[in-house]
Amino acid sequence: MRTLLEVSGVSVTFDGFRAINNLSFQIGPAEMRAIIGPNGAGKTTFMDIVTGKTRPDEGRVIWGDKSISLIRMSEAQIARAGIGRKFQRPTVFEDQNVFDNLLLALKKNRNPFSVLTYRRSDEDARKVRELAEEIGLADQLARKSGELSHGQKQWLEIGMLLAQDPQLLLVDEPAAGMTVEEREHTTAILVEAAKTRAVVVVEHDMEFVRRLNCKVTVLHEGSVLAEGSLDHVTANKDVIDVYLGR
Repeated sequence: MRTLLEVSGVSVTFDGFRAINNLSFQIGPAEMRAIIGPNGAGKTTFMDIVTGKTRPDEGRVIWGDKSISLIRMSEAQIARAGIGRKFQRPTVFEDQNVFDNLLLALKKNRNPFSVLTYRRSDEDARKVRELAEEIGLADQLARKSGELSHGQKQWLEIGMLLAQDPQLLLVDEPAAGMTVEEREHTTAILVEAAKTRAVVVVEHDMEFVRRLNCKVTVLHEGSVLAEGSLDHVTANKDVIDVYLGR
C-alpha cells in the first residue's frame, strides 16, 4: 500500500517528560483513521509534530510521493504541502457570512498583489456552493457565522479546511459538545472526505469512533499500544488495563 504519511521512531521530551516515545505510524492516501488513548497519551503532541508546531528530538516524519521530510519545514510550509488541522474549538470569522468564510479559505495565490487585485470568479462561487453542500450548510450561505450553532461552526471550519484541498486532514475531537444529530452529520462529512484524502480523527467518544468504522490506533505513554478495528483494540488486554478499565 502506498503511504502518504510515515512517522518513524519519533520521540520528544518536554522538561524531562517523554511525551512521544519511539512512535511509528503510517497512513495511506485515502484512509480514515481514529486515534484514541487516555489523557497524556501523546495524541495532541503527535498532531503538533506532524503539523510542525513541535520538533521531535529524534526520528523521521516523511510526507507524500516525493518522500519529503516535514521535520525542517515551518507550519506554513507544511500547510501548503497539503496537511490541514482542525482544532477542538472552531475558529471562523464570526462577522462574515458562511459564503465569505468559505471563499476566504479557497486555495489561492496569497501574494500581496494577488490579494489586492482579487475579483471573485464564477468558478470560485461554484466551489463555495459545492463545499457548502458537502458540509450541509447550503441553506446557510448568507447567514453570519457567529449566529451558527456549535455543530454548524464545526462543519464550517471543516469546510474551510477542505477548501484548501489538503491531502491529509487532522481533526481534534470533532464530536465534543454536539447533539446526536450533529454528531451523525459530522460522521457523514468526515467519511465522505476520507474517500478522496486521508483523515485522522483524535477522539474520546467511543460511539463516535465506532460510527467512523475505520482502523483505530491506540496511543499510550507516547507510543502505539494497539492497532486494528475498534472491536480488536477494545478486546486487547493492555488497552483494557490502561484505558478502558479506568
